[in-house]
Amino acid sequence: MWGLNVIKIFSHYFHKRTLFHIFFDLGLVVVTVVASFLSQVADPANASSIVITISLLVAIGILLINAGLGFYQRVHNLTLRQVRIRALLSLCLSLPLAYGIFRMSPLRQEDERAFVLALLTAMALMMMHRIYVARTTPKALMHQRVLVYGSGHSARLVGSMLKHSDPNVDLVGYYASPNETQTGTFEMGLLSTNQSLTDVVQKERVDEIVVALSERRGGSMPLRELLDCKLHGVRVVDIATHFEKTLGQIRNDSVSAGWLIFGEGFEQGPIRTMVKRLFDIVCASVLILLALPVMLLASILIVLESPGPILYFQERVGLYGRLFHVVKFRSMHTDAEKDGKPRWASATDHRVTRVGKVIRKLRIDELPQLFGVLSGDMSLVGPRPERPYFVDKLTKDLPYYAVRHSVKPGVTGWAQVRYHYGASVEDSAEKLQYDLYYVKNHTLFLDMLILLETVAVVLMGKGAQ
Repeated sequence: MWGLNVIKIFSHYFHKRTLFHIFFDLGLVVVTVVASFLSQVADPANASSIVITISLLVAIGILLINAGLGFYQRVHNLTLRQVRIRALLSLCLSLPLAYGIFRMSPLRQEDERAFVLALLTAMALMMMHRIYVARTTPKALMHQRVLVYGSGHSARLVGSMLKHSDPNVDLVGYYASPNETQTGTFEMGLLSTNQSLTDVVQKERVDEIVVALSERRGGSMPLRELLDCKLHGVRVVDIATHFEKTLGQIRNDSVSAGWLIFGEGFEQGPIRTMVKRLFDIVCASVLILLALPVMLLASILIVLESPGPILYFQERVGLYGRLFHVVKFRSMHTDAEKDGKPRWASATDHRVTRVGKVIRKLRIDELPQLFGVLSGDMSLVGPRPERPYFVDKLTKDLPYYAVRHSVKPGVTGWAQVRYHYGASVEDSAEKLQYDLYYVKNHTLFLDMLILLETVAVVLMGKGAQ
């Protein structure tokens, strides 16, 4: 029986396909560089330990670059042309990094030619592998058969999401509950209930059962049969857990207060708070130094295009509902809200200046928020801070919206890299599902992953308005 398609590491779910590509790239670089380099030097025995260490450092650097370019995203939706361009960009960024690591190493200068040739060989193989990954996937390694227990709207939603989010899942079908009303037609068809659930699972070689019932009272769930399946190695998950591990979100229509309270996660200890704060200070300081030329150029362009202040201050809701002022580069005309009524930003917002469109697309308008990170009002990673007017409305309209204020708001976040810019209550409802996932599972490891994915989002130009 094949294992699960996702693995939980540091409270975050990874697809096996993603881990396979990461370890494949890591091994490819290390093995190729070591083998190629040692075959060209005069004394390979003395150089082997140093070369292995350097190769690991280079491989890790390349992995970070590839992650920033979006190669290890859960849902890989890049075209072949985009993959080729990013593979070339990865090569251009990785070569200087690798050469810098080599120059700081104790290896002899006469070994430079051998190292460069070894690195070029590794990078060429990685680029070919990257393009191959874009065209095909090792399905035999990731194959998984899933049965949905239920026949209502929730079951149909699970089936649709499964086929959409993971091409390596075989949806066996739907096993109807005796107390649930069936709705609509099923593309995969309903499984026969003449046999017990246990028999169907064994016959169809099911790896996982997703319990997706609209109604759980009155004996709808065959608890004994589900337990028997679990004891035979079949994973049984409820619909909320399924969406959490598959899509990286906690869906509003499938979660309950009990699941949030009694389940894992939502841990906010003093050590985690201290580590996150230290991480914020160090990273924000480095980013400010690196971004100073860009911020200076943005300031000049804003002044040249339209009269008014360079910076824009706006009241937002932060940790525990406290108000603070977020600061951005001004991207709109000064009379954007002259009537005093707050409005959602939109993709074709006439209030945005020409310079504003560019700095929004590249997220440059967000850079002054790094000073808010240093002051402690914000974190590098967290839910997007919203205006009090919209918070009051969304708290009334969306269950659990206030939960997102249990952590500091962020310059970037899980919702920002997973969903486009919110411009309505409906968009806010979608983004809330990702914010809840972050609040439940946030760790320093997840923060670093989000920062890497933010780089990919900026390069792809997605989500900015």
